[in-house]
Amino acid sequence: MNAVAEIKDLRVEIDGRPIVDGVSFQVRPGKVTALVGASGCGKTTTGLALLGEYPPGARVTGDVRVPDGLVGYVPQHPGAVLNPARRVGALLRDIARDQVRTLPRPERRAAARTRILRALALAQLPEAEGLLRRYPHQLSGGQQQRIVLAQALLLGARAVVADEPTTGQDVVTKRRIVDQLAAVARQGIAVVLLSHDLDVVRALADEVLVMRGGRVVEAATPEQLWLAPRHPWTAELLAAEGNMGERPPAREGHAALQIRGLSAGHRDGARTTREAVRIPGLTVRVGQCLAVVGRSGSGKTTLARCLAGLHRDYEGEVLLDGTPLPRSLRARSREQLAAVQYVFQDARAAFDEHRPVLDQVARTAVRLRGAAPREALAEALSTLAGLGLTQESVRRRPGQLSGGELQRTALARALLARPRVLVCDEITSGLDTVTRRGLLDTLDGLLRERHELALVLITHDPGTAAAADRIAVLDGGELVEEGTAQEVLVTPRHGFTVSLLGNGVRADAETRP
Repeated sequence: MNAVAEIKDLRVEIDGRPIVDGVSFQVRPGKVTALVGASGCGKTTTGLALLGEYPPGARVTGDVRVPDGLVGYVPQHPGAVLNPARRVGALLRDIARDQVRTLPRPERRAAARTRILRALALAQLPEAEGLLRRYPHQLSGGQQQRIVLAQALLLGARAVVADEPTTGQDVVTKRRIVDQLAAVARQGIAVVLLSHDLDVVRALADEVLVMRGGRVVEAATPEQLWLAPRHPWTAELLAAEGNMGERPPAREGHAALQIRGLSAGHRDGARTTREAVRIPGLTVRVGQCLAVVGRSGSGKTTLARCLAGLHRDYEGEVLLDGTPLPRSLRARSREQLAAVQYVFQDARAAFDEHRPVLDQVARTAVRLRGAAPREALAEALSTLAGLGLTQESVRRRPGQLSGGELQRTALARALLARPRVLVCDEITSGLDTVTRRGLLDTLDGLLRERHELALVLITHDPGTAAAADRIAVLDGGELVEEGTAQEVLVTPRHGFTVSLLGNGVRADAETRP
Protein backbone atom coordinates (compact mmCIF):
# COMPACT_ATOMS: atom_id res chain seq x y z
CA MET A 1 0.00 0.00 0.00
CA ASN A 2 1.61 3.23 -1.17
CA ALA A 3 1.93 6.08 1.32
CA VAL A 4 -0.10 9.24 0.62
CA ALA A 5 2.49 11.22 2.59
CA GLU A 6 5.90 10.61 4.11
CA ILE A 7 8.18 12.47 6.49
CA LYS A 8 11.83 11.43 6.60
CA ASP A 9 14.49 12.74 9.01
CA LEU A 10 12.60 15.99 9.61
CA ARG A 11 14.44 18.54 11.73
CA VAL A 12 12.98 21.97 12.50
CA GLU A 13 15.09 24.55 14.36
CA ILE A 14 14.22 27.98 15.73
CA ASP A 15 17.18 30.15 16.76
CA GLY A 16 19.37 27.05 16.75
CA ARG A 17 17.01 25.14 19.08
CA PRO A 18 15.49 21.95 17.59
CA ILE A 19 11.74 21.66 18.14
CA VAL A 20 11.49 18.60 15.86
CA ASP A 21 14.52 16.36 15.59
CA GLY A 22 14.91 13.39 13.23
CA VAL A 23 11.23 12.44 12.88
CA SER A 24 10.30 9.86 10.24
CA PHE A 25 7.01 8.10 9.45
CA GLN A 26 4.64 7.22 6.61
CA VAL A 27 0.95 8.08 6.25
CA ARG A 28 -1.03 5.34 4.52
CA PRO A 29 -4.51 5.38 2.94
CA GLY A 30 -7.29 4.41 5.34
CA LYS A 31 -4.97 4.31 8.35
CA VAL A 32 -4.83 6.49 11.46
CA THR A 33 -1.37 7.53 12.64
CA ALA A 34 -1.41 9.16 16.09
CA LEU A 35 1.28 11.46 17.50
CA VAL A 36 1.12 11.79 21.28
CA GLY A 37 3.22 13.52 23.90
CA ALA A 38 3.41 16.46 26.28
CA SER A 39 2.64 20.02 25.29
CA GLY A 40 5.58 21.42 23.30
CA CYS A 41 6.91 18.02 22.23
CA GLY A 42 6.64 18.86 18.50
CA LYS A 43 3.34 17.17 17.55
CA THR A 44 1.77 20.19 15.89
CA THR A 45 4.97 21.28 14.12
CA THR A 46 5.30 17.76 12.69
CA GLY A 47 1.67 17.67 11.58
CA LEU A 48 1.85 21.10 9.95
CA ALA A 49 4.92 19.98 8.01
CA LEU A 50 2.56 17.83 5.92
CA LEU A 51 0.89 21.07 4.83
CA GLY A 52 4.23 22.75 4.12
CA GLU A 53 3.74 25.10 7.08
CA TYR A 54 6.54 25.92 9.52
CA PRO A 55 7.10 28.50 12.30
CA PRO A 56 8.43 31.88 11.12
CA GLY A 57 12.21 31.90 10.85
CA ALA A 58 12.50 28.12 11.15
CA ARG A 59 15.41 26.23 9.61
CA VAL A 60 14.09 23.00 8.09
CA THR A 61 16.00 19.94 6.91
CA GLY A 62 14.80 16.49 5.91
CA ASP A 63 12.18 15.41 3.42
CA VAL A 64 8.38 15.83 3.41
CA ARG A 65 6.56 14.20 0.50
CA VAL A 66 2.85 14.53 -0.31
CA PRO A 67 2.64 13.10 -3.85
CA ASP A 68 -1.15 13.18 -4.21
CA GLY A 69 -1.77 16.81 -3.32
CA LEU A 70 -4.23 18.25 -0.82
CA VAL A 71 -3.93 17.64 2.93
CA GLY A 72 -6.82 18.88 5.08
CA TYR A 73 -6.24 20.40 8.51
CA VAL A 74 -8.42 20.61 11.62
CA PRO A 75 -6.59 22.97 14.02
CA GLN A 76 -6.49 22.85 17.79
CA HIS A 77 -7.90 26.41 18.00
CA PRO A 78 -10.78 26.51 15.50
CA GLY A 79 -11.78 30.11 16.26
CA ALA A 80 -8.50 31.29 14.76
CA VAL A 81 -9.38 29.98 11.27
CA LEU A 82 -13.08 30.93 11.12
CA ASN A 83 -13.72 34.41 9.71
CA PRO A 84 -15.64 36.22 12.50
CA ALA A 85 -17.32 38.61 10.03
CA ARG A 86 -19.02 35.88 7.98
CA ARG A 87 -21.82 33.49 8.84
CA VAL A 88 -21.07 29.77 9.05
CA GLY A 89 -23.13 29.05 5.94
CA ALA A 90 -21.06 31.46 3.85
CA LEU A 91 -17.81 29.91 5.06
CA LEU A 92 -18.96 26.45 4.02
CA ARG A 93 -20.43 27.60 0.70
CA ASP A 94 -17.03 29.01 -0.30
CA ILE A 95 -15.68 25.47 -0.23
CA ALA A 96 -18.74 23.68 -1.58
CA ARG A 97 -18.95 25.91 -4.68
CA ASP A 98 -15.57 24.63 -5.84
CA GLN A 99 -16.86 21.07 -5.58
CA VAL A 100 -19.86 21.62 -7.89
CA ARG A 101 -18.41 23.85 -10.62
CA THR A 102 -18.65 21.07 -13.22
CA LEU A 103 -22.43 20.79 -12.78
CA PRO A 104 -24.93 22.79 -14.86
CA ARG A 105 -25.41 26.23 -13.30
CA PRO A 106 -29.08 25.69 -12.24
CA GLU A 107 -28.06 22.61 -10.23
CA ARG A 108 -25.09 24.09 -8.40
CA ARG A 109 -26.84 25.82 -5.48
CA ALA A 110 -28.85 22.74 -4.48
CA ALA A 111 -25.85 20.43 -4.92
CA ALA A 112 -23.64 22.69 -2.80
CA ARG A 113 -26.27 22.82 -0.05
CA THR A 114 -26.61 19.03 -0.07
CA ARG A 115 -22.85 18.65 0.34
CA ILE A 116 -22.80 21.17 3.20
CA LEU A 117 -25.63 19.50 5.11
CA ARG A 118 -24.03 16.07 4.63
CA ALA A 119 -20.66 17.34 5.92
CA LEU A 120 -22.30 18.96 8.96
CA ALA A 121 -24.17 15.76 9.77
CA LEU A 122 -20.96 13.72 9.48
CA ALA A 123 -19.27 16.24 11.79
CA GLN A 124 -21.98 15.60 14.41
CA LEU A 125 -23.83 18.89 13.93
CA PRO A 126 -27.42 17.75 13.35
CA GLU A 127 -29.03 21.19 13.88
CA ALA A 128 -27.49 22.44 10.66
CA GLU A 129 -30.18 24.88 9.56
CA GLY A 130 -29.82 27.05 12.65
CA LEU A 131 -26.03 26.89 12.64
CA LEU A 132 -25.72 28.13 9.06
CA ARG A 133 -27.20 31.50 10.06
CA ARG A 134 -24.87 32.06 13.01
CA TYR A 135 -21.48 33.73 13.22
CA PRO A 136 -18.51 31.78 14.65
CA HIS A 137 -18.57 33.71 17.95
CA GLN A 138 -22.14 32.49 18.51
CA LEU A 139 -20.93 28.88 18.62
CA SER A 140 -19.37 27.01 21.50
CA GLY A 141 -15.75 25.88 21.21
CA GLY A 142 -16.90 22.35 20.42
CA GLN A 143 -19.27 23.55 17.71
CA GLN A 144 -16.51 25.67 16.15
CA GLN A 145 -14.27 22.63 16.07
CA ARG A 146 -16.88 20.55 14.29
CA ILE A 147 -17.49 23.31 11.73
CA VAL A 148 -13.78 23.20 10.86
CA LEU A 149 -14.01 19.41 10.62
CA ALA A 150 -16.92 19.85 8.18
CA GLN A 151 -14.73 22.21 6.11
CA ALA A 152 -12.03 19.55 5.91
CA LEU A 153 -14.59 16.95 4.85
CA LEU A 154 -15.82 19.24 2.08
CA LEU A 155 -12.31 19.65 0.69
CA GLY A 156 -11.98 16.02 -0.37
CA ALA A 157 -8.39 15.64 0.83
CA ARG A 158 -6.44 12.37 0.58
CA ALA A 159 -5.11 12.96 4.10
CA VAL A 160 -6.43 14.93 7.08
CA VAL A 161 -4.32 16.25 9.96
CA ALA A 162 -6.56 16.45 13.03
CA ASP A 163 -4.89 18.56 15.73
CA GLU A 164 -6.55 17.78 19.08
CA PRO A 165 -10.00 17.30 17.46
CA THR A 166 -11.63 16.20 20.73
CA THR A 167 -10.24 19.04 22.84
CA GLY A 168 -13.06 20.61 24.87
CA GLN A 169 -15.56 17.88 23.92
CA ASP A 170 -17.72 15.85 26.28
CA VAL A 171 -17.45 12.06 26.27
CA VAL A 172 -20.61 11.61 24.17
CA THR A 173 -19.33 13.93 21.44
CA LYS A 174 -15.85 12.40 21.64
CA ARG A 175 -17.32 9.03 20.79
CA ARG A 176 -19.10 10.55 17.80
CA ILE A 177 -15.89 12.20 16.60
CA VAL A 178 -14.09 8.88 16.97
CA ASP A 179 -16.82 7.28 14.86
CA GLN A 180 -16.53 10.07 12.27
CA LEU A 181 -12.74 9.94 11.95
CA ALA A 182 -12.97 6.17 11.71
CA ALA A 183 -15.53 6.60 8.91
CA VAL A 184 -13.16 9.02 7.17
CA ALA A 185 -10.42 6.39 7.35
CA ARG A 186 -12.78 3.72 6.01
CA GLN A 187 -13.24 5.90 2.91
CA GLY A 188 -9.52 5.45 2.22
CA ILE A 189 -8.46 8.81 3.61
CA ALA A 190 -5.34 8.86 5.80
CA VAL A 191 -5.74 10.49 9.19
CA VAL A 192 -2.86 11.99 11.18
CA LEU A 193 -4.17 12.43 14.73
CA LEU A 194 -2.29 14.83 17.02
CA SER A 195 -3.72 14.23 20.47
CA HIS A 196 -3.18 14.20 24.21
CA ASP A 197 -6.37 12.16 24.67
CA LEU A 198 -5.19 8.61 25.14
CA ASP A 199 -8.72 7.15 25.16
CA VAL A 200 -9.28 8.56 21.68
CA VAL A 201 -5.85 7.42 20.47
CA ARG A 202 -6.47 3.91 21.74
CA ALA A 203 -9.86 3.74 20.02
CA LEU A 204 -8.72 5.11 16.67
CA ALA A 205 -5.05 4.64 15.92
CA ASP A 206 -3.41 1.95 13.85
CA GLU A 207 0.04 3.23 14.83
CA VAL A 208 1.09 5.46 17.73
CA LEU A 209 4.23 7.62 17.75
CA VAL A 210 5.20 8.88 21.21
CA MET A 211 7.13 12.17 21.08
CA ARG A 212 9.27 13.91 23.66
CA GLY A 213 11.58 16.87 23.15
CA GLY A 214 10.97 16.84 19.39
CA ARG A 215 11.95 13.20 18.95
CA VAL A 216 9.95 9.99 18.47
CA VAL A 217 10.90 7.89 21.49
CA GLU A 218 8.59 4.97 20.77
CA ALA A 219 6.40 3.72 17.91
CA ALA A 220 3.98 0.81 18.20
CA THR A 221 0.40 -0.31 17.72
CA PRO A 222 -2.00 0.73 20.52
CA GLU A 223 -2.16 -2.85 21.75
CA GLN A 224 1.62 -3.11 22.06
CA LEU A 225 1.93 0.32 23.65
CA TRP A 226 -0.66 -0.22 26.37
CA LEU A 227 0.41 -3.76 27.18
CA ALA A 228 4.18 -3.25 27.25
CA PRO A 229 5.47 0.33 26.86
CA ARG A 230 9.23 0.31 26.30
CA HIS A 231 10.18 3.93 27.02
CA PRO A 232 9.90 5.42 30.55
CA TRP A 233 8.10 8.52 29.22
CA THR A 234 5.44 6.36 27.57
CA ALA A 235 4.94 4.51 30.83
CA GLU A 236 4.54 7.83 32.69
CA LEU A 237 1.94 9.09 30.21
CA LEU A 238 -0.08 5.90 30.51
CA ALA A 239 0.18 5.83 34.31
CA ALA A 240 -1.29 9.34 34.54
CA GLU A 241 -4.22 8.45 32.26
CA GLY A 242 -7.50 8.94 34.04
CA ASN A 243 -5.77 9.50 37.38
CA MET A 244 -6.71 13.11 38.08
CA GLY A 245 -7.37 12.46 41.75
CA GLU A 246 -9.93 13.98 44.08
CA ARG A 247 -9.60 17.00 46.32
CA PRO A 248 -9.87 16.51 50.07
CA PRO A 249 -12.86 18.33 51.57
CA ALA A 250 -12.45 22.12 51.44
CA ARG A 251 -13.51 24.49 54.15
CA GLU A 252 -17.05 25.85 53.90
CA GLY A 253 -16.19 29.47 53.13
CA HIS A 254 -18.58 32.35 52.64
CA ALA A 255 -20.24 32.99 49.27
CA ALA A 256 -17.82 34.68 46.87
CA LEU A 257 -20.04 34.63 43.78
CA GLN A 258 -23.80 34.11 43.58
CA ILE A 259 -26.07 33.66 40.56
CA ARG A 260 -29.73 34.56 40.92
CA GLY A 261 -32.36 33.97 38.25
CA LEU A 262 -29.93 34.15 35.35
CA SER A 263 -31.35 33.69 31.85
CA ALA A 264 -28.92 34.39 29.00
CA GLY A 265 -29.42 34.26 25.24
CA HIS A 266 -27.85 34.82 21.85
CA ARG A 267 -29.26 36.90 19.01
CA ASP A 268 -29.33 35.23 15.59
CA GLY A 269 -28.97 38.38 13.47
CA ALA A 270 -32.27 40.29 13.47
CA ARG A 271 -34.14 37.30 14.84
CA THR A 272 -35.45 36.97 18.35
CA THR A 273 -33.09 36.03 21.15
CA ARG A 274 -32.38 32.31 21.50
CA GLU A 275 -32.08 31.27 25.13
CA ALA A 276 -28.72 29.62 25.76
CA VAL A 277 -28.67 29.02 29.52
CA ARG A 278 -31.01 29.40 32.50
CA ILE A 279 -29.72 29.13 36.09
CA PRO A 280 -32.25 29.74 38.91
CA GLY A 281 -29.53 29.89 41.55
CA LEU A 282 -25.91 28.85 42.09
CA THR A 283 -23.23 29.76 44.64
CA VAL A 284 -19.44 29.61 44.44
CA ARG A 285 -17.78 29.70 47.85
CA VAL A 286 -14.36 30.93 48.94
CA GLY A 287 -11.76 28.16 49.04
CA GLN A 288 -13.84 25.89 46.84
CA CYS A 289 -13.88 24.74 43.23
CA LEU A 290 -17.20 24.51 41.39
CA ALA A 291 -17.02 22.43 38.19
CA VAL A 292 -19.64 23.18 35.53
CA VAL A 293 -20.06 20.08 33.37
CA GLY A 294 -22.05 19.41 30.23
CA ARG A 295 -21.92 18.58 26.56
CA SER A 296 -20.60 20.98 23.94
CA GLY A 297 -23.26 23.65 23.35
CA SER A 298 -24.93 23.08 26.73
CA GLY A 299 -24.38 26.69 27.85
CA LYS A 300 -21.24 26.23 29.97
CA THR A 301 -19.21 28.91 28.22
CA THR A 302 -22.15 31.32 28.00
CA LEU A 303 -22.57 31.04 31.77
CA ALA A 304 -18.85 31.61 32.33
CA ARG A 305 -18.85 34.68 30.09
CA CYS A 306 -21.80 36.15 32.00
CA LEU A 307 -19.81 35.85 35.24
CA ALA A 308 -16.84 37.65 33.70
CA GLY A 309 -18.85 40.43 32.05
CA LEU A 310 -18.11 39.15 28.54
CA HIS A 311 -21.76 38.36 27.75
CA ARG A 312 -24.21 41.06 28.76
CA ASP A 313 -27.40 39.79 27.10
CA TYR A 314 -28.96 38.23 30.19
CA GLU A 315 -31.58 38.73 32.88
CA GLY A 316 -30.96 38.14 36.57
CA GLU A 317 -28.02 38.94 38.82
CA VAL A 318 -24.39 37.97 39.34
CA LEU A 319 -23.21 39.07 42.80
CA LEU A 320 -19.64 39.36 44.10
CA ASP A 321 -19.53 39.32 47.89
CA GLY A 322 -23.23 40.20 47.90
CA THR A 323 -22.90 43.19 45.53
CA PRO A 324 -24.38 42.95 42.00
CA LEU A 325 -21.78 43.13 39.23
CA PRO A 326 -22.47 45.23 36.10
CA ARG A 327 -23.37 42.99 33.20
CA SER A 328 -20.90 44.56 30.79
CA LEU A 329 -17.14 44.40 31.21
CA ARG A 330 -16.94 48.07 30.20
CA ALA A 331 -19.13 49.11 33.14
CA ARG A 332 -17.04 47.31 35.77
CA SER A 333 -14.51 49.16 37.91
CA ARG A 334 -10.82 48.27 37.90
CA GLU A 335 -11.30 46.43 41.21
CA GLN A 336 -14.23 44.45 39.80
CA LEU A 337 -12.26 43.57 36.66
CA ALA A 338 -9.41 42.25 38.79
CA ALA A 339 -11.78 40.37 41.10
CA VAL A 340 -13.28 38.11 38.40
CA GLN A 341 -10.69 36.80 35.93
CA TYR A 342 -11.39 34.60 32.92
CA VAL A 343 -8.99 32.09 31.36
CA PHE A 344 -10.11 31.30 27.82
CA GLN A 345 -10.32 27.87 26.21
CA ASP A 346 -8.57 29.25 23.11
CA ALA A 347 -5.56 30.83 24.80
CA ARG A 348 -3.86 31.71 21.50
CA ALA A 349 -6.67 34.06 20.49
CA ALA A 350 -6.38 35.87 23.84
CA PHE A 351 -2.81 37.10 23.26
CA ASP A 352 -1.31 39.84 21.08
CA GLU A 353 0.73 37.84 18.58
CA HIS A 354 3.33 40.62 18.19
CA ARG A 355 4.47 41.00 21.83
CA PRO A 356 6.43 38.63 24.11
CA VAL A 357 4.08 36.81 26.46
CA LEU A 358 6.07 37.91 29.55
CA ASP A 359 5.25 41.55 28.83
CA GLN A 360 1.56 40.72 28.43
CA VAL A 361 1.43 38.78 31.68
CA ALA A 362 3.20 41.54 33.62
CA ARG A 363 0.91 44.18 32.12
CA THR A 364 -2.04 42.72 34.06
CA ALA A 365 -0.50 43.64 37.41
CA VAL A 366 0.28 47.16 36.16
CA ARG A 367 -3.15 47.79 34.64
CA LEU A 368 -5.44 46.21 37.25
CA ARG A 369 -3.45 46.58 40.48
CA GLY A 370 -1.30 49.63 39.79
CA ALA A 371 1.93 47.68 40.37
CA ALA A 372 5.26 49.21 39.35
CA PRO A 373 6.60 47.75 36.06
CA ARG A 374 9.71 46.25 37.68
CA GLU A 375 7.67 44.65 40.46
CA ALA A 376 5.11 43.35 37.94
CA LEU A 377 7.86 41.79 35.79
CA ALA A 378 9.41 39.98 38.76
CA GLU A 379 6.02 38.67 39.88
CA ALA A 380 5.21 37.54 36.32
CA LEU A 381 8.48 35.59 36.05
CA SER A 382 7.90 33.94 39.43
CA THR A 383 4.31 32.97 38.60
CA LEU A 384 5.22 31.63 35.16
CA ALA A 385 8.09 29.61 36.61
CA GLY A 386 5.70 28.14 39.16
CA LEU A 387 3.57 26.90 36.26
CA GLY A 388 6.54 25.18 34.62
CA LEU A 389 7.56 27.80 32.04
CA THR A 390 11.20 28.72 31.53
CA GLN A 391 12.59 32.26 31.33
CA GLU A 392 13.61 31.54 27.76
CA SER A 393 10.12 30.45 26.65
CA VAL A 394 8.22 33.36 28.24
CA ARG A 395 10.30 35.88 26.34
CA ARG A 396 8.95 34.51 23.06
CA ARG A 397 5.90 35.62 21.13
CA PRO A 398 2.68 33.57 21.39
CA GLY A 399 3.19 31.91 18.01
CA GLN A 400 6.42 30.33 19.28
CA LEU A 401 4.73 28.55 22.19
CA SER A 402 2.71 25.34 22.12
CA GLY A 403 -0.98 25.32 22.99
CA GLY A 404 -0.30 23.90 26.43
CA GLU A 405 2.42 26.46 27.17
CA LEU A 406 0.09 29.27 26.14
CA GLN A 407 -2.68 27.89 28.34
CA ARG A 408 -0.43 28.01 31.40
CA THR A 409 0.71 31.50 30.39
CA ALA A 410 -2.93 32.63 30.24
CA LEU A 411 -3.48 31.25 33.74
CA ALA A 412 -0.45 33.17 35.00
CA ARG A 413 -1.78 36.38 33.47
CA ALA A 414 -5.10 35.96 35.29
CA LEU A 415 -3.35 35.20 38.58
CA LEU A 416 -1.39 38.46 38.41
CA ALA A 417 -4.69 40.31 38.89
CA ARG A 418 -4.95 38.53 42.29
CA PRO A 419 -8.58 37.63 41.59
CA ARG A 420 -11.31 36.70 44.04
CA VAL A 421 -12.95 34.41 41.46
CA LEU A 422 -11.02 32.57 38.74
CA VAL A 423 -13.13 31.30 35.84
CA CYS A 424 -11.28 28.61 33.85
CA ASP A 425 -12.94 27.61 30.57
CA GLU A 426 -11.73 24.15 29.49
CA ILE A 427 -8.13 25.04 30.33
CA THR A 428 -7.09 21.39 30.77
CA SER A 429 -8.72 20.13 27.58
CA GLY A 430 -5.66 20.60 25.34
CA LEU A 431 -3.12 19.09 27.73
CA ASP A 432 -1.51 15.68 28.00
CA THR A 433 -2.30 13.55 31.05
CA VAL A 434 0.85 14.44 32.98
CA THR A 435 0.56 18.20 32.39
CA ARG A 436 -3.19 18.13 33.09
CA ARG A 437 -2.68 16.46 36.43
CA GLY A 438 0.02 18.99 37.29
CA LEU A 439 -2.22 21.93 36.38
CA LEU A 440 -5.09 20.61 38.50
CA ASP A 441 -2.67 20.20 41.40
CA THR A 442 -1.59 23.82 40.84
CA LEU A 443 -5.20 25.05 40.95
CA ASP A 444 -5.79 23.05 44.13
CA GLY A 445 -2.69 24.60 45.68
CA LEU A 446 -3.86 28.09 44.72
CA LEU A 447 -7.17 27.56 46.51
CA ARG A 448 -5.33 26.58 49.67
CA GLU A 449 -2.70 29.31 49.49
CA ARG A 450 -4.95 32.20 48.48
CA HIS A 451 -7.55 32.16 51.20
CA GLU A 452 -10.01 34.51 49.45
CA LEU A 453 -9.98 32.72 46.08
CA ALA A 454 -12.85 30.73 44.54
CA LEU A 455 -12.62 28.71 41.32
CA VAL A 456 -15.16 28.02 38.57
CA LEU A 457 -13.91 25.17 36.36
CA ILE A 458 -15.74 24.76 33.04
CA THR A 459 -15.14 21.25 31.71
CA HIS A 460 -16.60 18.54 29.53
CA ASP A 461 -14.63 15.86 31.36
CA PRO A 462 -16.05 14.10 34.44
CA GLY A 463 -12.51 12.98 35.34
CA THR A 464 -11.38 16.60 35.57
CA ALA A 465 -14.56 17.54 37.44
CA ALA A 466 -13.64 14.96 40.10
CA ALA A 467 -10.98 17.41 41.29
CA ALA A 468 -13.71 19.92 42.25
CA ASP A 469 -15.60 20.31 45.53
CA ARG A 470 -18.99 20.69 43.87
CA ILE A 471 -20.34 19.96 40.40
CA ALA A 472 -23.13 21.65 38.45
CA VAL A 473 -24.44 19.74 35.41
CA LEU A 474 -25.93 21.60 32.43
CA ASP A 475 -28.03 20.03 29.67
CA GLY A 476 -29.55 22.12 26.90
CA GLY A 477 -28.90 25.28 28.90
CA GLU A 478 -30.70 24.00 32.01
CA LEU A 479 -29.13 23.28 35.40
CA VAL A 480 -30.25 19.66 35.82
CA GLU A 481 -28.15 18.63 38.83
CA GLU A 482 -25.86 20.18 41.45
CA GLY A 483 -24.14 18.74 44.48
CA THR A 484 -20.83 17.64 45.92
CA ALA A 485 -18.45 15.90 43.53
CA GLN A 486 -18.96 12.65 45.41
CA GLU A 487 -22.76 12.89 45.13
CA VAL A 488 -22.83 13.75 41.43
CA LEU A 489 -20.16 11.31 40.27
CA VAL A 490 -21.06 8.34 42.47
CA THR A 491 -24.84 8.63 42.86
CA PRO A 492 -26.11 10.89 40.04
CA ARG A 493 -29.83 11.67 40.21
CA HIS A 494 -30.55 12.96 36.70
CA GLY A 495 -30.67 10.74 33.62
CA PHE A 496 -28.45 13.06 31.60
CA THR A 497 -25.74 12.94 34.27
CA VAL A 498 -25.89 9.16 34.18
CA SER A 499 -25.45 9.18 30.38
CA LEU A 500 -22.61 11.70 30.58
CA LEU A 501 -20.73 9.54 33.07
CA GLY A 502 -21.49 6.25 31.36
CA ASN A 503 -20.36 7.01 27.81
CA GLY A 504 -16.65 6.38 27.50
CA VAL A 505 -14.55 6.39 24.34
CA ARG A 506 -13.98 2.74 23.64
CA ALA A 507 -12.61 0.80 20.71
CA ASP A 508 -14.89 -1.75 19.11
CA ALA A 509 -15.17 -3.61 15.84
CA GLU A 510 -17.47 -1.02 14.28
CA THR A 511 -15.36 1.99 15.31
CA ARG A 512 -11.86 0.92 14.34
CA PRO A 513 -11.04 1.41 10.66
